[in-house]
Amino acid sequence: MNRSTAAWDPQWLDRMYNNRKLVPEHASHLARWAQDSQSARERLPRQLDLPYGNKAGETLDIFPASQARRGRAGAPVLVFIHGGYWRALDKADHSFIAPALTQAGACVVVPNYTLCPAATIPQIDLQMVEALAWTWRHIAEYGGDPQRITVAGHSAGGHLAALLLTCGWKDHAPDLPPDLIRNALSISGLYDLEPIRHTPFLSDLSLTPEQVQQASPALLPRPSLGTLYSVVGADESAEFLRQNLLIRQAWGRKTVPVCESLFGLNHFSMLEALVEPKHRLHGLALELLQSTA
Repeated sequence: MNRSTAAWDPQWLDRMYNNRKLVPEHASHLARWAQDSQSARERLPRQLDLPYGNKAGETLDIFPASQARRGRAGAPVLVFIHGGYWRALDKADHSFIAPALTQAGACVVVPNYTLCPAATIPQIDLQMVEALAWTWRHIAEYGGDPQRITVAGHSAGGHLAALLLTCGWKDHAPDLPPDLIRNALSISGLYDLEPIRHTPFLSDLSLTPEQVQQASPALLPRPSLGTLYSVVGADESAEFLRQNLLIRQAWGRKTVPVCESLFGLNHFSMLEALVEPKHRLHGLALELLQSTA
């Protein structure tokens, strides 16, 4: 199925996009994330619930780089955006990504956003723009280098990470540099929201055709700055595999030099691979962080 299909099959779309049904053991993944995240917040240096805006959901957590790995000029910064189809989960569920990355020398920032349906997807995108602007302005206070920001995200967060590459930062605020984000890592990301608009179990997102056009990275012009690494689990649905290929087709190999499906991984184990030091996905994250030097 592609965008030219006149009639979307609702049952097929639900099968393709309902990851919790596709991965029967998803509850064990989520429970492990919660447990490991609590442990990370208890043992790591951290600053929790810092406001980047005025709304209740506009807060972020910072996990500074390990003292032993922090450079004099400041650590590279990884801003990680959580998934949950823009309507579920929380930054506190994703603190578990911090230990392996801070140990590798990164300063990790994990923002929250207002969940749908209280916010639309374009409004969430603007919140992430604000979170990144706050990070650029303040991260030096926490040992991070504002000139070395990489954004990463999983699922809906991967969509938002890619979308941020299209931001006109100086149009948003004149003090921001045009290359505020040097690169992005999208893990199991979504790049064309048109099928999401027709997926029954996601009807509460209330996507409109205008929002699809506004917030679909694959429907927007190729970013003039920045690099995107796009990865998906080889065991994910045919639609997630298609979405992964679509962004390279739309933006080209120069902007998307890495477009891979990773063997043996599903939608949830993909994120866990990010924090496995010997895994390809962890290596890709470090590669992007190091490329900002």
